[in-house]
Amino acid sequence: MRPLTTFMFCTGIENSSPTIDNGRIRIDELETCSFYERWLEDFALVEELGISFLRYGPPLCKTWLGPGKYDWEFADLTFAELKRRNIVPIVDLCHFGVPDWLGNFQNPDFPEQFEVYARAFARRYPWVQLYTPVNEMFICALFSARHGWWNEQMTTESSFVTCLKHLVKANVLAMTAILAVRSDAIFVQSESSEYFHAESPKAIGPAELLNAMRFLSLDLNYGRRVNSTMYEYLLDNGMTRDEYHFFLGHSLRHNCLMGNDYYLTNEHRVRADGTVRPTGEVFGYNVITRQYYDRYHLPVMHTETNLDEGPKGTEAVNWLWKEWANVLRVRNDGVPIVGFTWYSLTDQVDWDTALRERNGRVNPRGLYTLDRRIRPVGEAYKHLIAEWREVLPMQSVCMVVPVVEPRRVAQEQKEHERARAIAAGEAAGLG
Repeated sequence: MRPLTTFMFCTGIENSSPTIDNGRIRIDELETCSFYERWLEDFALVEELGISFLRYGPPLCKTWLGPGKYDWEFADLTFAELKRRNIVPIVDLCHFGVPDWLGNFQNPDFPEQFEVYARAFARRYPWVQLYTPVNEMFICALFSARHGWWNEQMTTESSFVTCLKHLVKANVLAMTAILAVRSDAIFVQSESSEYFHAESPKAIGPAELLNAMRFLSLDLNYGRRVNSTMYEYLLDNGMTRDEYHFFLGHSLRHNCLMGNDYYLTNEHRVRADGTVRPTGEVFGYNVITRQYYDRYHLPVMHTETNLDEGPKGTEAVNWLWKEWANVLRVRNDGVPIVGFTWYSLTDQVDWDTALRERNGRVNPRGLYTLDRRIRPVGEAYKHLIAEWREVLPMQSVCMVVPVVEPRRVAQEQKEHERARAIAAGEAAGLG
């Protein structure tokens, strides 16, 4: 077992990259937030806040050029700088979009192709230990293939199930590939934690269906049997028995942290006809996280939250305090919670329409503005980290990873040396 010895105060570099307009327009948040030009400055800001963990991944659509074809130039620069600064990356490999050559998440080739990409990344950067292979699998499938907003822009139950099974299979295969390179890798499943409230007795049935559906991505990822209603739903909408049993037979939960995201938009009010509308915060992070923990019994990390600064400039600061109070409540109730994240480092663009439109509208949700001026919530987070860093030991929370025998250590060392040689050859233009 490898103990986590420090509470993981974290932020992130927003790297969503879905397509809209039937694939003709790509929303690249790294570009709209000026990360490509200001990444050195951004990493310095992470240090300035006293943060040691950063959710970040290379731009998938600019790095993964085709089957077995990669452009590692930008990734080499950024990851070398993170290593130099001793900032621990939680590597976000796929965040809501795939390269144009793969099409979209309906493509059945995506999972196996992504496995190859994940293995190539792990070999090139064998010092990296923490990964989120596929970000928010449930939300990606919902927005891409049920709401019709992104990527394939489809709206049927079968398109949703197809997208979801491909996303989760890609995540599982990527974890397997990374573990073959680094056996002590830890995977942080950043997944949205949702809840659906029935607004009337006639809405109880639709709400129960949605509350079962919200667990699908993690149930499949962790090899947990779904309930009978969800099993019928999956098979009625295109998942085969063999595909379902693939997930049951490939559980890597002992290498996982259950990362969960909570925003003001994560709770929903369900009408009798099954339509939903936002409720704002009703239960809150504490109650909903307990539901997820009671289901999976894995260490927890709060992997995303934010709120617009608001007209008074205080809403984000108050939300930070409220989320932190919920984290402490979860911890004091005995749930092993190991980290907290304000997402993201800088303001974002066009998330007020869930990236469905390209309006260029800045959303003031970051710790810094897009001019890299610290916001009040950035000052508050910096102060919170300074105050709580030494007060929150990891309370003996350990990640359960396989005990590695000496013989295997030697074998892995050879594999790492081979990976470094391959990386060196690729850097020299030989790979």
